[in-house]
Amino acid sequence: MEPGFQTHFVYELVTLLAVLDPTAAIPVFLTATAGLSGRQSLQVAAYAIGTAFLVLFFFICVGQLLLEALKIPMASFQLAGSIVLLLFGLKLVLAQVAAEVAAIPSTATMAQRAVYPLAIPTIAGAGSMLTVVLLTDNNTRSIAEQALTTSRLAISLAIVFCVIVLSNQILRLVGRAGIEVMSRVSGLVLASIAVNGIIIATKLSFGIA
Repeated sequence: MEPGFQTHFVYELVTLLAVLDPTAAIPVFLTATAGLSGRQSLQVAAYAIGTAFLVLFFFICVGQLLLEALKIPMASFQLAGSIVLLLFGLKLVLAQVAAEVAAIPSTATMAQRAVYPLAIPTIAGAGSMLTVVLLTDNNTRSIAEQALTTSRLAISLAIVFCVIVLSNQILRLVGRAGIEVMSRVSGLVLASIAVNGIIIATKLSFGIA
């Protein structure tokens, strides 16, 4: 295996894991699966990861084509995605996401518990959608390279799946206070990434060096 390939693999895997941010999904998953059996919790996790993959795969396949058809510059998409990511990060910091999840009715199906806000926007959020579009840029990446990126996305989501399935064990290890700290730190990191994205997109939009 060539050294460059390994570096490329690690770079993309770390980048995808950073934007998928499994630590942010832990408190959301714990709240969404409160009162459920282990098997039901596993179903929620599987539904969430499956939904996230389908959404992100959609953006890999047609995201850039859709933007070009609508004549939306990549910088504008990055700016919009960064703003949405900032809002979600602030929700995590202020513990508003947990409140939204707690409002899910007890009669909700496993799929309903998994889709919002666990799969979207916690796992497959604006930052993740933007990242997969940029990593599979049709102008610079071949079909084979895009397929490799998709496989790395699948690996990253498998890691996220393992993390959220182990949420109860992590809760016992760090305690509820530790989970709250992780959630707020994750929100702050996401907000920082979003602000950086806003700055970059603004510079690109106005041609600022």
